[in-house]
Amino acid sequence: MARPDLNLLFALDALLEEGSVMGAARRMNLSPPAMSRTLSRIRDTLDDPVFVQVGRKLLPTPRAYALREQVRAAVEQATQVLSSNTEIDLLSLERSFNVRATDEFVNVHLGHLLEAMVKEMPKAMLRLSPEEDDMDDDALRSGRIDLFISASRKLAPDIHVQPLFTTHFVGVAREHHPIFDEDISLERFVRWDHINVSRRGKGRSNLDALLQASGLQRNVALVVSNPYTALFALHDSDLLLPLPKHLASSAKAAGLAIRVFDLPVPMETAMLVQAWHMRLQTDPAHQWLRTTIHRLCTEDDAQTAKRSKL
Repeated sequence: MARPDLNLLFALDALLEEGSVMGAARRMNLSPPAMSRTLSRIRDTLDDPVFVQVGRKLLPTPRAYALREQVRAAVEQATQVLSSNTEIDLLSLERSFNVRATDEFVNVHLGHLLEAMVKEMPKAMLRLSPEEDDMDDDALRSGRIDLFISASRKLAPDIHVQPLFTTHFVGVAREHHPIFDEDISLERFVRWDHINVSRRGKGRSNLDALLQASGLQRNVALVVSNPYTALFALHDSDLLLPLPKHLASSAKAAGLAIRVFDLPVPMETAMLVQAWHMRLQTDPAHQWLRTTIHRLCTEDDAQTAKRSKL
């Protein structure tokens, strides 16, 4: 049995309310001929004239009159189902968010995000999901993760993307590293062994391609999955660590005995974004999470710019 066209339900409601094809056409944003064709389809579906012409008005048949309240109730219920429910009590909402986030965000903004959640969505839980070998698009689409925060990359059309902040790479070494005895040239930069941070265990990065273009090559002696292990590995070694400036500055502010220096080879500025699947676009709780994250990142960028002018 073929499913009925539910658009006819809305059209029938408009006809019953307006009592004319012209009025129903205006209400449905249709032309009068299109509304007349819709009325014909309603008659065929119900196997009833539905309306009879009396002068310039359409009067409902006994069948249509009997259906009037049922049609109105069905339309109201359907409208409620399809309408976005923007009224939500965040204070009592129990919700878990799976977020795959880059270390730059976790290091700089996670504490502030948790503070905001305690105040506005205290029963929610944030679960930081590790980076895996799956495609980020598929993880968002399947619901394995609800939000993805990382460097900008090409994602599928059904994934919404919003810029958060920019960062660039700097060099990090222990406080009394001999590299600081002289100007840091490319040749001196590759003289010492390096640490590479990669959650997937990669020994090369964009930096290696830039060095190769200059006819040089660095030796990566250590690959770690997170920057915190890398930072502590600097203390008792002469290893060098390329790291996003946000992370390096935070580590230095935390009291680690390190020094930060400009890389002798310019690397492109990285744009960090948050991304989510379109099915969560109108979800009120997810909207709060995205809006709060964007606000925190915007405020941090503003404060950083202010400090740089002082």
